[in-house]
Amino acid sequence: MTRRYLLLLCFCLIAFTSFGQNVGKDKNTRQYSQEELILLERPSETQHTLKFEDGQQISFTAKAGYMLLKTEEGEPRAKVFYIAYTKNDVRNPADRPLTVAFNGGPGSSSVWLHMGALGPRRIVMDEVGNSLAPPYKVVDNEYSWLKWTDLVFVDPVMTGYSRPMEGVDKKEFLGFEEDIKAVGEFIQRYVTLNKRWASPKYLAGESYGTTRAAGLSDYLMDRYGMYLNGLVLISQITNFQTARFTRGNDLPYILFLPTYAATAWYHKKLDPAFTDLRKLLDEVETFAMGEYASALLKGDQLTEAEEIRIAEKLSRYTGLSAAYIRQANLRPVIHKFCKELRRDEGITVGRLDSRFTGKDYDDTGDRYEFDPSYDKTIYGPFTTAVYDHLGTYLNYLSELPYEILTGRARPWNYSNVQNQYLNVAESLRSTMHKNPFMKVLICNGYYDLATPYFATEYTLDHMFLDPALRKNITMKYFEAGHMMYIHQPSLEQFTRDVEEFYGGR
Repeated sequence: MTRRYLLLLCFCLIAFTSFGQNVGKDKNTRQYSQEELILLERPSETQHTLKFEDGQQISFTAKAGYMLLKTEEGEPRAKVFYIAYTKNDVRNPADRPLTVAFNGGPGSSSVWLHMGALGPRRIVMDEVGNSLAPPYKVVDNEYSWLKWTDLVFVDPVMTGYSRPMEGVDKKEFLGFEEDIKAVGEFIQRYVTLNKRWASPKYLAGESYGTTRAAGLSDYLMDRYGMYLNGLVLISQITNFQTARFTRGNDLPYILFLPTYAATAWYHKKLDPAFTDLRKLLDEVETFAMGEYASALLKGDQLTEAEEIRIAEKLSRYTGLSAAYIRQANLRPVIHKFCKELRRDEGITVGRLDSRFTGKDYDDTGDRYEFDPSYDKTIYGPFTTAVYDHLGTYLNYLSELPYEILTGRARPWNYSNVQNQYLNVAESLRSTMHKNPFMKVLICNGYYDLATPYFATEYTLDHMFLDPALRKNITMKYFEAGHMMYIHQPSLEQFTRDVEEFYGGR
């Protein structure tokens, strides 16, 4: 063996050893001491009482802080912010359900469910759901789910106060599979460290949070053997083909039509003969799945007489002119509908909740300048609510901005369904077939133009779930929008429906 060969062999061994020592470590990842990590996971803890609408009262502990996501070697990768509310004096945790709640986006914190309906405090809106004048008001929530379940609100990485650890690329957490893995790890750690494996376990998600919840139900089962008792899906979207207005995909036009009709009815753009919303929707649904679907399938083979007839019916149900509908090839896109419905008045309607209206600078545009149901109605009040709640109620202060609904959670990775539409309804079906005891409650707003109720019904009808398990799914409907709980009558109904789902009524 030559001296040159020995030197080369030694060099390779050194390089291999050095490489092995750095596998999985980012070059700029900061090394944390054990004391730092313990301190980082030490939450703020406060004691409270809450009185419910029926006069019942409980005492509970609130914790606000971080839980670390780590490799199996103990290397911290992210700090996930959470807020937990746990009823005091519960002798056996198995007697008390645990619900993990989150919102969607992707890129949304849990502020909406937390400060709008589920948590111990909520923002005050008027009866309809309009914002009051700033600085807004937060009050005890007599409709809180704490009456029947402990609650954990989790903010996925890059939302709320949740962030990657220093030197860790945020891309590790921004994507369908990445997000499921991260939130799944959080849930497994929380349940284990708080000794809640024997508790009934539920997930509550809203919007993309329903996508996450459906995916998690399967992931938690397969990865950790955690079988859930139930899901509460609020404004659900699990098959993304139902909401993607791309050329060649006719499905959304059919499935959004009943919500277009509900919106036009609410704004008095339809024939006054339509006096009952539900009867109107029954008629529109029949047309949508019959004549309208057939017409769209024909494409250019549709005759002019057929096109005129379909356009006139669409005009009758949407409040848009037949001429406009024909110009749109019988396919009015959602953002154009929001601008066109009341264009002659210079008024736009909301996407998250089409009951709300706005005014643009330019009335000739093809879309609104802002969503009046978000920017004008909920963004300011809910932001104030969560900061006030964190600082004054939970005694938790941070100099970080609490990311309400952020674009920092971008780009979002859908590589698992490249050149396809994400469809986690299949994950839900698989979970329910493996765990036939899991129940699902789905809550839908008639005026939700983000995740319309008819798309939910279509998705369920195409899961091909075992017929014996269809009874495990309950659908509820509300005369409100995406965040139906900002509407006082819907909040009250929503609370009753959820409590009944948990077996409390």
